[in-house]
Amino acid sequence: MGDKKKNFIKLVSAAGTGYFYLQRKNPARIPTKLEFRKYDPWGNHHVLFTEAKMK
Repeated sequence: MGDKKKNFIKLVSAAGTGYFYLQRKNPARIPTKLEFRKYDPWGNHHVLFTEAKMK
């Protein structure tokens, strides 16, 4: 019910494979850009995923 302020963000692979994850983020609680080390199935290894704007 309180999800009105959360926005979807796109986490894009730094490996350049084009793979991405979608995640929800509350910009009021987390003002900085997110970075995660996650699995990239197209590159077949863990890489850094950084926040990018949704188009």
